[in-house]
Amino acid sequence: MKEKEKAEIKLLSDKLDALNHKDAVILAQGNGELIAKHEEEKEKLVKEIARLKEVQISKLSKQAQELSRLPFSREISKKEQADMGTLKKSVRGLIVVHPMTALGREMGLKVVTGYAKKPF
Repeated sequence: MKEKEKAEIKLLSDKLDALNHKDAVILAQGNGELIAKHEEEKEKLVKEIARLKEVQISKLSKQAQELSRLPFSREISKKEQADMGTLKKSVRGLIVVHPMTALGREMGLKVVTGYAKKPF
């Protein structure tokens, strides 16, 4: 679902970019009706992009809240990061969040952090 939204935002952004490049041609024609229709279409695309981004952010916020509710979290050391498979096998339900992902940025993480229901 997340990829679908991302693709839709990209598609709409590309359409908006194409319309922005047509601005000079439309204005040069001087047709008031065509200019109004062009501006209306651009405004509609901007609103839809904003709505989709808001949906995406709310889903991230929901996921961030769920992770912060888990009782145990700690920094994952470089040694553990190198052998992530073993760590995930030893800790059931471990969720690792990297600070450079959208979720990590939203949560304000500075280091790779693991979240779990039990201590690890």
